[in-house]
Amino acid sequence: MKNDYIKTGRTNQKIETRSKILISAQYFLNNGLEFNLEDIAKRSGISRATIYRYFSNVDILAAEAGLDVNTKSSETIFENLKGKTLENKILEIQDYYNTLAIAHEKLFRKYISTVLDSSTPTPKRGARRKKTLQLVFEGTEYTQKEKKDLSNLLTVLMGIEPLIVTKDVCGLNNSESTELMKWGMELLLKGFISSKK
Repeated sequence: MKNDYIKTGRTNQKIETRSKILISAQYFLNNGLEFNLEDIAKRSGISRATIYRYFSNVDILAAEAGLDVNTKSSETIFENLKGKTLENKILEIQDYYNTLAIAHEKLFRKYISTVLDSSTPTPKRGARRKKTLQLVFEGTEYTQKEKKDLSNLLTVLMGIEPLIVTKDVCGLNNSESTELMKWGMELLLKGFISSKK
């Protein structure tokens, strides 16, 4: 139990630290002020070295802070899904993130471009989609591996990345893209659910 508690505490502490960094960056963005990582360190009371572990440069931080302003927390999304079937919960999560991606497509594309152009070997991102799906699967009787695999797989069918593929590679418009992703999600869920019977 102690090990689990320590892991949870450390995870929560990392989430809290990341949140403080984003809130500090949002202060500068909301006030139209230029800033660097040193400014964020002073405002948040977090060392520059720690901030660098989360965001390798100020452009990545600014892009993510801008996106974070417009995105509901995983917990808020999950709360709004109570009383719905598992399939409807997942489809509504998908719809939320796809609608968000379309509404802020330019900002998301800029963010991805900034992250990919950075020198960070493995860029870390918010992973809200995955976390939201994990909350939905917590109360199910699926195995831990199934919950993990489903959260990872279903994340692939929502958000900016599949939108870019369906639009840029497949030549679809926003409506066609979201319909295709929804159809894919329904097929995956149907196949998985029928395999469990």
